[in-house]
Amino acid sequence: MKLRHLLWMAALAAVAGCGGGGGDDAASRNEERAARAAKLAYEGEILAWRDQRLASLKRPDGWLSLVGLHWLTPGSTYVGTAQDNGTRLAVGPAQIGMLTLARDGSATLKLHPGVETEVMIDGVAPEPEALVPLVSDAQGAPTVVSFNKGDASFVLIKRADRHALRVRNAFAPTRMRFPGIEYFDINPDMRIVARFEAHPPGKTVEIVNMLGMVEPMPNPGTLSFEKDGKSFRMEAVDEGDGRLFFTFADRTSGHETYSASRMVYADPAGPDGTTVLDFNKAYNPPCAYTPYSTCPMPLPENRLDLRVEAGEKKPLPFPE
Repeated sequence: MKLRHLLWMAALAAVAGCGGGGGDDAASRNEERAARAAKLAYEGEILAWRDQRLASLKRPDGWLSLVGLHWLTPGSTYVGTAQDNGTRLAVGPAQIGMLTLARDGSATLKLHPGVETEVMIDGVAPEPEALVPLVSDAQGAPTVVSFNKGDASFVLIKRADRHALRVRNAFAPTRMRFPGIEYFDINPDMRIVARFEAHPPGKTVEIVNMLGMVEPMPNPGTLSFEKDGKSFRMEAVDEGDGRLFFTFADRTSGHETYSASRMVYADPAGPDGTTVLDFNKAYNPPCAYTPYSTCPMPLPENRLDLRVEAGEKKPLPFPE
């Protein structure tokens, strides 16, 4: 457990364990202690979320490990690091094999002779010169073709009507030299109770990504809230896990925070029709840290005339 969490727990225990006298003074002290305990508990929750966020970002197969994004056209292309490959990777064996993408989006990888000693398919050693079906991320968990003793890999992704190979390397400079994340101070006022209003079942919304591609996404409804005397309404997207997902921009975008957008999740609304939209858990999209991602852009409704002074700030510069 992180040292700061231990200190937070000790402080919380000290607040909870304080004694009190009697009468109105005691009641007032109890209320103060309860408020302080709630504040410490909330700050501990946000610190734990930040630690989890950083750990996820820095995973060997996380966003910081991306080293390539190779767009494919229907047909066949040789894949590997050698110069004569049609799809030349930044890492891995000289020749991995011939990738064939059909017009219906199905794909296969015919392994190069002898490369079966250097690659794994979903963690399993393949047969010599095997013909490997490649499942894209649009079909579920994508097929992982790994090499360099598992430290590097590629998967097939689909964005709009196009396919690409996304390549990872656990020793990418973006991961090995990552300077960390800078945050606004924890701001309880940016933990907002918002009201959910459902759209008709099956409604979708067109999301434009950083490359100008358009994809329809499930659009379950909106969250409405009041802040600084103004009313706001944000359109939610469901990425498939039932949570409400928002890509947004605000008055800090391009100043204190990443210019394109930030992102935040909210749990599904409860029986009373409300949920918590906590901007202290707002985070930068992957494209803030790597050029090899395809981040969604905010919908017009999610461009807020509000300074969201909470969550992640713009990326820190890499050390020289």
